[in-house]
Amino acid sequence: MARVLILGGTRDAVDLAGAASALAGIEVIYSLAGVTRNPNLPDCEIRSGGFGGAEGLRKYLADARIDAVIDATHPFAAKITANAAAACGGENIPRLKYLRPPWRPAPGDNWIEVSSSKDAALFLADHPGTAFLTTGTRQLSAFAGLTDCRFVVRYIHAPKDGAPLENCEVVVSRGPFDEEGETALMRSHGIDVLVCKNSGGDAAAAKLGAARALTIPVIMIARPPPPDSEIAETEAAAIAWLRENI
Repeated sequence: MARVLILGGTRDAVDLAGAASALAGIEVIYSLAGVTRNPNLPDCEIRSGGFGGAEGLRKYLADARIDAVIDATHPFAAKITANAAAACGGENIPRLKYLRPPWRPAPGDNWIEVSSSKDAALFLADHPGTAFLTTGTRQLSAFAGLTDCRFVVRYIHAPKDGAPLENCEVVVSRGPFDEEGETALMRSHGIDVLVCKNSGGDAAAAKLGAARALTIPVIMIARPPPPDSEIAETEAAAIAWLRENI
């Protein structure tokens, strides 16, 4: 049996792990960081927790006799992607980045494209209002100190110590979200601007449709540069790569 490590944590990764597990002669190990409570999991071997950097991942690949790695982490998970590149290079193990295409503005969209959460905060400092922050909780500190802004932040689980921002309302909800619900949320909270990362994919796209329908501008944070590796944009392409490399 060929052993394939899928670095996951996204819905696309779960689906891919299920499809790969159905292939004859392949054993899938699905890895996730373990920071989300009650995550969606595929029906295969699960590994939860970090590896200890690139060297820890390299040791794991050798000890677990991994034959191929598919990095299906979030498009903004640049650190684990870099660690995977270094570890696979050190062990001479084939590696694929499963990277769904980014969103593109559609007719009626009003995007302000920036390179980081810090740049998004700088824009809000000059254009205060009520912002719906969907950048992930680790990025919220970039918006601290914007006392002229009001924030709405959505969490999967209620934060124990509240949101780390002044003048902030917390919404506790777990996707998938649809456009009707996102439109209602933005309207009820009086959202003036949506702030999000260009994650791509269908799972989080409903908020963009809602912003379009409400003529709300979107501060779109660009992705980090793509990795220097083979890239598959679809599950079918990732499965084809597996067939060729196992």
